[in-house]
Amino acid sequence: MAEAENNSEARWYVAHTYSGYENKVKADIEKTIENRKLGDQILEVTVPLQDVVELKNGVKKQVSKKLFPGYVLINMIMNDVTWYVVRNTRGVTGFVGPGSKPVPLTESEMKNLGIRVPEMEIDVEVGDTVRVVSGAWEGTVGTITDINTGKQAVTIEVDIFGRATSVEISFMDVTKID
Repeated sequence: MAEAENNSEARWYVAHTYSGYENKVKADIEKTIENRKLGDQILEVTVPLQDVVELKNGVKKQVSKKLFPGYVLINMIMNDVTWYVVRNTRGVTGFVGPGSKPVPLTESEMKNLGIRVPEMEIDVEVGDTVRVVSGAWEGTVGTITDINTGKQAVTIEVDIFGRATSVEISFMDVTKID
């Protein structure tokens, strides 16, 4: 089973499905959410669509097509229960990520998909020390040198091979050390 995330914040994950099963998977997951009362853990299931104009028999017609055939986006708190529910839904072949470890979408990927990223405020200042709680720099401790509210990120200075190096980290991935 998947490792339970140590934070209880919902993130967007991508589940791979059999092609043509996207809407069935969405409906089945939504039914399971209702039956097992998981609405506070699996917040939204979506099959991204785009409107395109098709020309058939000389007639233009606007239709909705799946943006990513074979994929369903799920906004959820990743834990053993939610992982099991999604992973064992008929038509789901797995999560996108290495092995069985689902990887949440980054904020820039979410923005590219048109998913609104809620603005976050962070209670830190330049000079504060923070610990990175997830992502590639997880466990790293650094000092904030810049705060970019537009990008929802802080720049921290970390020591790499004896050199001070600046790294940009999302607000969601850091916690202040008192």
